Amino acid sequence: MSGHSKWATTKHKKAALDAKRGKLFAKLIKNIEVAARTGGGDPDANPTLYDAIQKAKRNSVPQDNIERARKRGAGEEAGGAEWQNTMYEGYAPGGVAVLIECLTDNKNRAASEVRTALTRNGGSLADAGSVSYLFTRKGVVLMPKNSLSEDDVLLAVLDAGAEEVNDLGESFEIVSEAGDMVAVRTALQEAGYEYESADANFLPSVTVPLDADHARKVFRLIDALEDCDDVQNVYSNFDVSDEVLAEVG
Repeated sequence: MSGHSKWATTKHKKAALDAKRGKLFAKLIKNIEVAARTGGGDPDANPTLYDAIQKAKRNSVPQDNIERARKRGAGEEAGGAEWQNTMYEGYAPGGVAVLIECLTDNKNRAASEVRTALTRNGGSLADAGSVSYLFTRKGVVLMPKNSLSEDDVLLAVLDAGAEEVNDLGESFEIVSEAGDMVAVRTALQEAGYEYESADANFLPSVTVPLDADHARKVFRLIDALEDCDDVQNVYSNFDVSDEVLAEVG
């Protein structure tokens, strides 16, 4: 999965700098609003809200926008939408499975956008349960290396429930059970280590290796899905080698 993880990490960093910045901001703001509505508006008592706010800050979302979203979600300010979380399943070129997580105030619109993005880019919508069994919900914490070794990081997070530490080049990826993610993130903070993000993601149990041609098609489809306003996250089970990643550019 090293190529897949490097691609996703690099893409995420680039997204904060390019023309999709507005869409990225909107998605991060939605996450804050929903987290505050679900678990309360105090970040110290709501770890999901805390992580949503930290992620927004690290992607340069203005503090005023963050605070307004928190207040809307907590009911301290009017204007919050009734966001609903819904998941769609599908296939990408090369037999790659995709899970599409949406946060929407209109499920019909979300379903239509997802279906269109899939079919226009060589994919297809699948029945519920068709591909979700290939994924497991895991906690994923990303942190910059900052001259740390893999052993340094493992020592800090092992007792907190970390299952593995993966070297992504410039960053470490720490994987745990989803319920242990906050403990892992807290262990890093207590050790004095910075972290980039902490999310509950769907990781694949079986992967599909791709050549450069199929990789380009899959990347294009994922870009199209992520361009949909209602789509928050896209998870997939492709694997690209570092060589293929370099060829695709």
